[in-house]
Amino acid sequence: MLPDPLHPAVVHLPIALAILIPGFAILAVYLIYKGFLPARSWAAIVLLQALLVGSGWLALETGENEEDRVERVVAERHIDTHEEAAERFLWIAAFGLLVTGAGLLPGRGGAAGRAVGTLATLGVLAAGVSVGHSGGELVYKHGAASAYVGGPGVAGSGAVPRSDDD
Repeated sequence: MLPDPLHPAVVHLPIALAILIPGFAILAVYLIYKGFLPARSWAAIVLLQALLVGSGWLALETGENEEDRVERVVAERHIDTHEEAAERFLWIAAFGLLVTGAGLLPGRGGAAGRAVGTLATLGVLAAGVSVGHSGGELVYKHGAASAYVGGPGVAGSGAVPRSDDD
């Protein structure tokens, strides 16, 4: 059985990957440069980045599925801010996948791809922090979770009616 709502269960994977991949990429670049790993081991970084893009897409889709319900308790502008950050994150992650993929090229092209790809993972991390922050604000500052615990004004839910001034 899938969790309901699904979005909060899905969003943690792309955020965790966005945090972990830069460290793995830095380590991989160093180990490849020193000759401890073959250049083809960079494929693990590319696969992780592909998993990040796929899970980021799934998080975006599940968020869109939850939007109407959450709009009952949270002003639409706050949801739009989060959605725009999520779309930006997905585009930056897809660019990061393309660039890290260049690290699989042979010779100097691959070395340059790995270096630039590692920098791209830091951009993905920054975008992940932004989307995670705006999502956290939806839940903890604007009460988005109250859409799933009985709605506005239910005793004990901590829910408050939606206000466009929030």
